[in-house]
Amino acid sequence: MAKRLLIIEDDPDILEILNLIFHHEGYVVILSVTDEASYHLPEIMPDLILLDIRLQNSGQNGIAICTRLKSQPATKDLPVLLLSAEKGLAELCRSCGADGWISKPFDITRLTHTVQHFIHRI
Repeated sequence: MAKRLLIIEDDPDILEILNLIFHHEGYVVILSVTDEASYHLPEIMPDLILLDIRLQNSGQNGIAICTRLKSQPATKDLPVLLLSAEKGLAELCRSCGADGWISKPFDITRLTHTVQHFIHRI
């Protein structure tokens, strides 16, 4: 059964690139440009979330979303990887409980290996 990947990213170009990459890798990919999908995880049932930090036109930024997910018993063990061009990603990761991060611009090989590592850790 294919693993499910939820990608929350507000840049449509990056979202499309990520969609193509992970469809090619055999994942079921669910895309969202706002924080809305993070409230529907029981229906979506992702195995991992790739989460942009800066989300325009969204109720919460990626740090707040991750903090909320990691504080709830039902989602605390769901792997969350931050995806951002922000500096200090390691510290941001620690502050919200994210499992890891991927810097933008990203290297496709590193991106896919990082996702594989965390998704198969479950």
